Amino acid sequence: MSAPTVTQALAAARALGLERLDAQLLLGAAIDQPRSWLLAHGEHALDLDQARRFDAHCTRRIDGEPVAYLLGEREFHGLTLKVDRSVLVPRPDTETLVDWALELLAAGPALATVADLGTGSGAIALALAHALPAARLCGVELSPAALAVARANGARLKLEVEWLHGDWWSALAGRRFDMVVSNPPYIAAADPHLLALRHEPQRALTPGEDGLAALRTVIRGAPDHLLPGGRLLLEHGHDQAEAVREMLRQHGFDTPATRNDLAGLPRCSGGQLASNL
Repeated sequence: MSAPTVTQALAAARALGLERLDAQLLLGAAIDQPRSWLLAHGEHALDLDQARRFDAHCTRRIDGEPVAYLLGEREFHGLTLKVDRSVLVPRPDTETLVDWALELLAAGPALATVADLGTGSGAIALALAHALPAARLCGVELSPAALAVARANGARLKLEVEWLHGDWWSALAGRRFDMVVSNPPYIAAADPHLLALRHEPQRALTPGEDGLAALRTVIRGAPDHLLPGGRLLLEHGHDQAEAVREMLRQHGFDTPATRNDLAGLPRCSGGQLASNL
């Protein structure tokens, strides 16, 4: 059997139910060509190894495996990050948290200190380090495998971040920061969306029960690790904003606010620690 052309391979993938962009990205990776090349070379014939590789990736994608795992990388806030199944795939909605942090940090000291709790692939910490090279960043992660991914991303991108192994605040004893950011696991245990995310590390998606446990831990410990007037910014579920703002108020944060994601849903909440605490 002869291998298909680019046009035939893409048509077959679409017939199987793959989205057009996913099919193009996977085929481009299989033949080591950019999407723009595919569009201009529809009659190019794949060799049999390329066709088999593309078919295998299509099968895995149809089963729900993220394209980022199949490609081994994901773009986030202008950076190309290596990812594997030990880390969550960075989402565009998390750029909302980065943009908010950058907005606030731009108005503060140039040598601001920032901690990213549950850093995963290092996406948030590295995006901040890239935009604010004078800031001092650290990323904390419990999973050794995920921390290795973050450290490798930092080294490859030549961005200075202090990588620390630990469970939330445990690696930061006695330290205080101008800002702490976090995208903790927040999906409730009974949420049906977890099934579609089965290929990603569940520990990074849900803390169980109502989904608020990790957020409670981060908020409760924040006053002991922020400088007076320091800020805490958190990503959360679209239906958790009110609960997160209330927790922030209970732990000494003035006028908590919420930012919406790309779909207009409340996705990030944060506040400023009262200066007299």
